[in-house]
Amino acid sequence: MHEDLHEAQFRFYEELNDFLPQERRKQSFLHPFRGSPAVKDTIEAMGVPHTEVDLILVDGRPVGFDYRLQPGDCVSVYPVFESLDIGPVARLGPRPLRDPKFICDVHLGS
Repeated sequence: MHEDLHEAQFRFYEELNDFLPQERRKQSFLHPFRGSPAVKDTIEAMGVPHTEVDLILVDGRPVGFDYRLQPGDCVSVYPVFESLDIGPVARLGPRPLRDPKFICDVHLGS
């Protein structure tokens, strides 16, 4: 017995697009699925490592990696935010994914 085929709309932002095929980059697209897979598994099956994801919204609401996809969901997937504080929204990880550091050369400014 086969489960029905469903679709959810996905949109990946910024550098997460680098993991996607050209035709899926920087635009919304429909992704077929069966059953109710975890959003984390679906994202990784598309080639995007979950460790690069900082925020997932489904129909405008933040969800965790364990969220189960439903037919018709609209999923937005974001990397770490560098200049926007999303603290109140609830990050997926315990800390920011990046900790920028800079090295100055002694010749800088001479």
